[in-house]
Amino acid sequence: MSARAREEVRERIVDGRYPMGSRLVEREVAEELAMSRVPVREALRALVAEGLLELLPHSGVRVRRLERADVRCLYEVWEPLAVQASRLAARTVSAARPHDPPGLAALRESLERAEEAATAGEGAREVAEHTAFHERIVVLGGNPLLARTMEQLGWQLRLLFGMRAEPAHMRAQHADIFRHIASGDEEAAAASTLLHVRDSRAVAFSSLFGDPSLYTE
Repeated sequence: MSARAREEVRERIVDGRYPMGSRLVEREVAEELAMSRVPVREALRALVAEGLLELLPHSGVRVRRLERADVRCLYEVWEPLAVQASRLAARTVSAARPHDPPGLAALRESLERAEEAATAGEGAREVAEHTAFHERIVVLGGNPLLARTMEQLGWQLRLLFGMRAEPAHMRAQHADIFRHIASGDEEAAAASTLLHVRDSRAVAFSSLFGDPSLYTE
């Protein structure tokens, strides 16, 4: 029940039903989820640890606001991890030749579903699939320590992705990343991922704060 409550509250935060800065009352959340307060209490504590919620000075929790420093720090951590994940994924593909490793098909499916969602104008589904695309790159790379580290960032990234636009050129960058991974080219995969993350960072600062240069502060 606690795990279910955690997933439900996460989804509500990411899709905006619980807006940034809103206070979450344990009793009210339990009523919304039709469950007792104990698993909800445990779920809220877990989401504080994940960085999606923050403790209020006296009692209770609220949805964390992403300030400029938060976004900057998130990208500073995500950038090298994402680049290394793509490098490792390409290495896995190269080592498996002439066959494709199973994770490559799943990665292709995430990319295709994201494109379908973008064409249909389903923004929330597109965000979920793009997040899944990056997560599956990590899985394909086969490094469990990197996977555990990235898992801690996953929901914060999904929250951030849902708050900013996804320009067409960034969707094209996903296709480039996939192409280089699928060809087993480690350095091209790493370079295309670095470009993508830095463009994502500029778009995030422009969307959230009105100026892509703010990430340098």
